[in-house]
Order: sequence, then structure tokens, then C-alpha cells
Amino acid sequence: MDTPRIDRIASALRCERVRIVAAATLVSAAAAGVLTGCAGFEYREDICSRGEYPALTVGGTGGACFSDKEEPPAGYARYPAGKVPKQVDDKWDVYWNTHTLDKEGKIISVPDAS
Repeated sequence: MDTPRIDRIASALRCERVRIVAAATLVSAAAAGVLTGCAGFEYREDICSRGEYPALTVGGTGGACFSDKEEPPAGYARYPAGKVPKQVDDKWDVYWNTHTLDKEGKIISVPDAS
């Protein structure tokens, strides 16, 4: 067999292998960058839609959203200023799972809240 020809083929195969490894490395790095970039993003669901505000059930842990243009109906009250939940599972959303307002508007613990 022609030794120089075999050497050229072997050299070409090594170059092709280097290109494949380099391409695979670039693809892996790009995928890692995309995944890492997305890992820092956390979706948080808003309690209410735009143009609405949340209100809680007086004496209970329920709630509802009402138009900014209307007051809450009987049985509901606006959250106290500074203690309004904005997003699901935020500090105040969690807090109001175990607290509520009594008929006088005083914050009370809900005895049977788990």
C-alpha cells in the first residue's frame, strides 16, 4: 500500500475528528448557556390581572379580584396597606393563608389554618 496516501487519509480523519469534537463542544456550550440563562428566570403569577386589585374574605382565607373601579362587595375587604399580596406565593400571599380580617378590620389568626 501507498504509505503517503495512508498518512494523508489518517491526517484528514484526525482533522475531521477535531472538527467534530470542536462542533460538539460549541453545541454543548451553547446549550449550557441557554439552560443557565433560563435557570435564573422564575415565572411568578400575579394575584390579579391588570386593572384589578385583590380583596380577602372577611373572617376567612379566601379572596377574589375586583375591578379597580369598584369597591369590594359585602363579605370582602381590601387588604391593609403594605400587606397586599402581588404574586402567588409571595410573602403576603403566604401570610394571608393563616390570617384574615375580622368584621372590625382587625388582623386575626385563622384558628384552623394549616
